[in-house]
Amino acid sequence: MSVVLYDSVTARRLLLVQFIVVILLSAVFCINSQKWDISAFLGGLSACLPNVMFLFITWRHQDKKQAYGRLAWSFVIGEVVKIILTIVLLVVALAVFKAEFLPLSVTYLTVLIVQILAPAVINIFRH
Repeated sequence: MSVVLYDSVTARRLLLVQFIVVILLSAVFCINSQKWDISAFLGGLSACLPNVMFLFITWRHQDKKQAYGRLAWSFVIGEVVKIILTIVLLVVALAVFKAEFLPLSVTYLTVLIVQILAPAVINIFRH
């Protein structure tokens, strides 16, 4: 689910939780080697940075008076940018930095799972 569907406080908390997960998993993979640490970090950033860009794009297009269809287009543009940025970041991590696939993919998938599960946990502790 997209970050922008939540209020600004919840969205920022979700992004913070995602980044904390990236740091923790990078530290865990650092036990094996520095290359695994960097690979895990790049995989996590490949999931976090597109969410941040999506958030900026959609919040920029929101205002008090919404033109008909404007909000929908901000979602479409935000999702397109998010998908393209994710692909570019993963290709750069694998092709340019020669990242290890296992830590990159584990961290990437974990951040995506956190993106789905964290809002429920945040809402429980919010009330």
